Amino acid sequence: MTATLDSSTVAQYLSEHPDFFAEHTSLLGEVKLSSPLTGRTISLQERQMEVMRDKYKALELRMSKLSRVAEENGAIANKFHGWNQAMLQVRDDAAMPRVLVDALQSNFGVPHVSLRLWQLAPEYADAWYSQDITADVRMFANGLQTPYCGSNHDFEAVQWLQADKVESTVMIALRTPGTGDTFGLLVLGSPDSERFTSSMGTDFLVHIGATASAALHALVASKLH
Repeated sequence: MTATLDSSTVAQYLSEHPDFFAEHTSLLGEVKLSSPLTGRTISLQERQMEVMRDKYKALELRMSKLSRVAEENGAIANKFHGWNQAMLQVRDDAAMPRVLVDALQSNFGVPHVSLRLWQLAPEYADAWYSQDITADVRMFANGLQTPYCGSNHDFEAVQWLQADKVESTVMIALRTPGTGDTFGLLVLGSPDSERFTSSMGTDFLVHIGATASAALHALVASKLH
């Protein structure tokens, strides 16, 4: 009596004998499959071609996505380079906050940018970037371990932007290099609710925060250096 083979047994056999169809080429034209694309019955060779076309299409889509991401990252890198160059030309520490803010706004096309610094050296205590800082803002910045990116929930610091409408925002704590002490907060805002979203990556924002912190820490009182 001939035993009945189930599909898993057949599949295992074919897996263990990859030369089966090479030794039985006539079967290639006899095996019939149902195409998931057209619903019609096709040969094994035709089904294999469909599978290969699907894989090739998926590979094309993946390559296209990688290319697009590379272009976007390259564009951001160029903007970052322009921002850095503007700050490298500053010779007066007191001018750095304004140059940093304006260059960030122009190079990255951000509608509104501002910042505030505290624990400053005495000669900078009355500057515009040391005004309107409350204990709540400092507490918020101290607790901001990673950049905030998303909707504006009526954040107090967003008022520094002096804009009528800010729907999305980025807030980055500024910290003294080496010690990690918080000495400021950088705020970006846009009237577009989709400009800054919680699903965005923050790698470049982390770099912006580190660069801004390094550029501004000369204004901080020496005890925090």
